[in-house]
Amino acid sequence: MPKVLVPLAQGCEELEAVTIIDLLRRANITVITAGLDIKPVTASRGVVLIPDTTLDEALNQEFDMIVLPGGLPGSNHLNNDSRILNLLKKMQQQNKYIAAICAAPKVLANAGLLDGKSATSYPGVLETSPTINFIDKPIVKDGLVITSRGPGTAMDFTLELIEILVGLETRNQVETGLVR
Repeated sequence: MPKVLVPLAQGCEELEAVTIIDLLRRANITVITAGLDIKPVTASRGVVLIPDTTLDEALNQEFDMIVLPGGLPGSNHLNNDSRILNLLKKMQQQNKYIAAICAAPKVLANAGLLDGKSATSYPGVLETSPTINFIDKPIVKDGLVITSRGPGTAMDFTLELIEILVGLETRNQVETGLVR
């Protein structure tokens, strides 16, 4: 069974974080949420999330994918955390999946993972980068990197991640259960 890391930073976008965690778990994918510190995470709209573990503890595990929820200031906290940047680079070197939504693709850009790649993000985050082929679509997949626009695309983004990790049949089962 695939194993996914979802780092949770103070000020993350709760709709994205919870959608990612919930839908991946509905697909029987192992999801580990990790806080950047030991505190409960207060998301951007005041919802309090309790991570499964800390990032320091999670770094001792292997993952098939890392998914960064967006939101502000959450994405800034991820972007300023050298552990996250180093983990992203390590996962890229290991040919593992890397995904980010909303403002979080800027973390991938800062780590150099979007240079020469196609990507999308929340409006105003990536459009002016000269090294990124910005595409104004809800979800953009370029190799092992998957990016998405924002809270309104979180469900489709996560369904795409499910298809990538465990196949179309499981994606369809999860989607049918959502009564869309």
